[in-house]
Amino acid sequence: MTSSMGHATDWDRDAALTTARILLEIKALNFRADEPYTFTSGWKAPVYIDCRKIIYFPRARAKICELAVEKLTRHVGFETIEAVAGGETAGIPYAAWIADRMGLPMSYVRKKPKGFGRNAQIEGDVPEGKRTLLVEDLTTDGGSKIQFANALRDAGAICDHVFVVFFYGVFPGSLAKLKEMGISLHHLCTWWDVLEACREREYFPEATLGVVRKFLENPVGWSAAHGGVASAEEAAARKAAS
Repeated sequence: MTSSMGHATDWDRDAALTTARILLEIKALNFRADEPYTFTSGWKAPVYIDCRKIIYFPRARAKICELAVEKLTRHVGFETIEAVAGGETAGIPYAAWIADRMGLPMSYVRKKPKGFGRNAQIEGDVPEGKRTLLVEDLTTDGGSKIQFANALRDAGAICDHVFVVFFYGVFPGSLAKLKEMGISLHHLCTWWDVLEACREREYFPEATLGVVRKFLENPVGWSAAHGGVASAEEAAARKAAS
């Protein structure tokens, strides 16, 4: 329920549950045990989140961006971040809102280069030499964050922090590579927080929540049993080939 830096605080827990309640209210969270979702990496899961829905709801997105900035100032610092970069495409609106609230310049990173040169993947001015926060909507296993962070670093930016609204928080190896690269991942909410929020109100049938708990307790086994990949190495290979 916290970022990869430090321990969870009461504020982190409250922010996580508030975010979970918002996502449940706007129906951004989907549970489908009978017909599992398949991710790009090949993982199978009975859960799926559509963070893009948040952009449609003004009060929801305002609160989430407020919590995001508070989280970042608490765990990164008030003047540590000098620029914000969104990952194409879902990270772009969040990067814009966060940059606006923090009074910082903003760029975005393309999934694939367009043209040539060091800035082929960067749109907006290149934040060369600036401590740049990479922003995306969510992460499952961290793969796309590594690609975007490398693009920023190749262009001359200093990218040591990534922020996402939602972190699946279950797949193996999701943080290891980021840590190896010296990158800290910060997030507001995980599936465990969603399950806790579901205790307050009957958003989904208990039988459905039971399937989700089984998945969260053993995501690799659950994926393998439902025709998905069965290891972090297999998932990485599948994603690299996509």
